[in-house]
Amino acid sequence: MTGLGLSLFRTDLFVPGYRPVRCGPWELRVTEMVLVPGYWSDTVLVRNMAALLRDGRSWMSMTPMEIESQEIGVRLARGHVLIFGLGMGWAAAVSALRDEVTSVTVVERDVDVLALHRELNVFGQLPPDARNKIVVVQGDAESYVPENPVDLLMPDIWLPLVSDGRVEEVRRMQARALARRVYFWGQELEIARHSIAAGRGLDGADIETTIAELGLPLIGPELLDYPEKLERVSRRWMRGRWLPGTIAPW
Repeated sequence: MTGLGLSLFRTDLFVPGYRPVRCGPWELRVTEMVLVPGYWSDTVLVRNMAALLRDGRSWMSMTPMEIESQEIGVRLARGHVLIFGLGMGWAAAVSALRDEVTSVTVVERDVDVLALHRELNVFGQLPPDARNKIVVVQGDAESYVPENPVDLLMPDIWLPLVSDGRVEEVRRMQARALARRVYFWGQELEIARHSIAAGRGLDGADIETTIAELGLPLIGPELLDYPEKLERVSRRWMRGRWLPGTIAPW
């Protein structure tokens, strides 16, 4: 707790050290202290919060919202992990630290992001055995075909947390990746949108039915607290972005 009665954000997951860097339109900034809500957790204070901005607009940050919105994927990662979108390198680094993960392929389209990471050398902070699992390639998530079988596909290429057509985009990625499992950024909100639009609720059985209709082998629902997390996330972040014709449940 702080003197203001607010908790400091803590996680047992690895968080790299970042420093200010510029490359083309991209900038890495570090802010001494910020007050932010989590994806599903309460509002907390974050010290030395790093954020990646493009032309002054935030694209990713080391906030509880960003970390928790990828946490399920990295905690359940195993085998060969394919990540679309390098971002700040956090998901790749944390995945590589898992003993269950054998290799991590990161596909990034933007040459300036790749150059920024060569300057930052985030993966250089990892132990050699984890660092050596990671391969970063320049490519496009809309056309990339992996050379080796994929155990987990984790796409994170979108700026907004919710966007129309995302499920269809992930289906196209999965059609090329043929991954055993998938976890995409913002999937909890997409599950909620489609479940409510179909006249269902957000309990475990309704979530399972909705995921089956999405046609994607999503990870996460096997967690006992997934329905609770999904509803909490939806209440906080949906902000009226339900599918057209949907009667919002709250």
